Amino acid sequence: MALRTLRTPDERFADLPDWPYAPHYTEDLPGYEGLRAHYVDEGPRNASRTFLCLHGEPSWGYLYRKMIPVFLESGARVVAPDFLGFGRSDKPIDDAAYTFGFHRNLLIALVERLNLSNITLVVQDWGGLLGLTLPVTMPERIARLLIMNTAFPTGAEPSEGFLAWRDYVARTPNLDVGALFRRSDKTLTAAEAAAYDAPFPTAAFKAGVRRFPQLVPVRGEDADEGAMAIGRAARDWWRDSFDGLSFMGIGAADPVLGPPIMTRLRKDIRGCPEPMMLPGVGHFVQEHGAPLARAALERWGDLPGARTGQ
Repeated sequence: MALRTLRTPDERFADLPDWPYAPHYTEDLPGYEGLRAHYVDEGPRNASRTFLCLHGEPSWGYLYRKMIPVFLESGARVVAPDFLGFGRSDKPIDDAAYTFGFHRNLLIALVERLNLSNITLVVQDWGGLLGLTLPVTMPERIARLLIMNTAFPTGAEPSEGFLAWRDYVARTPNLDVGALFRRSDKTLTAAEAAAYDAPFPTAAFKAGVRRFPQLVPVRGEDADEGAMAIGRAARDWWRDSFDGLSFMGIGAADPVLGPPIMTRLRKDIRGCPEPMMLPGVGHFVQEHGAPLARAALERWGDLPGARTGQ
């Protein structure tokens, strides 16, 4: 039986601040026929490098609006998809439709459809929980990593901050997404907060928002054993087999995935240099991501006059 879905009206995405990017869609990915998935696709299609920017909960590609211009400045291609249930992508209305595999397999199918290679993964939150597992399936496509507050989906013991967040979302089926962003980051304007609200006209559009926190595997609970196995395989690959360049930025004021979590995670990224700590920055690191993106690209030698180094 086909999934029941909602599609956010396009007019809700008109005139968003600092978001000039034309939408791109696919509706026939294998296993997702009839589901419209949205992605930003900027820069030369034949660029030597592609930045794959993966958002988390409860955001969408708009979260990368301050980093995309820096990546484009380096001459790269930038792809920023919206997971199903978020942004301009279709939104299945049944909470049970959302599983770890549902999102991960769509991401794999999109990377294959666009034939992305020499990928610099740019990940945060669920963008990392999903994106960090791509090398388990397609290691040859992954070259570099820019990582922000996130984790591997291994079923590790969760922090008190995460459990509080998960319980809050479970009690709040009509989460006010824009208000959440403004509480997390006082620098946001009302128009920017409204852009985060844009995908969700009513609570019926928020099944993905409700489900993502519940999908984080926690050992000892009714966890997704398959997700945890993939998470462990991914962790092992980044720790033992990854031979590319990496860069880490840490939102120091994040109560859920802040410095303690990221300091431990860094040990599982082979060769990861000293992280860039962002004092006063909360969970949504990308809101202060332009200097982070520039620091990573300068270290990697991607920008004119930059010195390469790891």
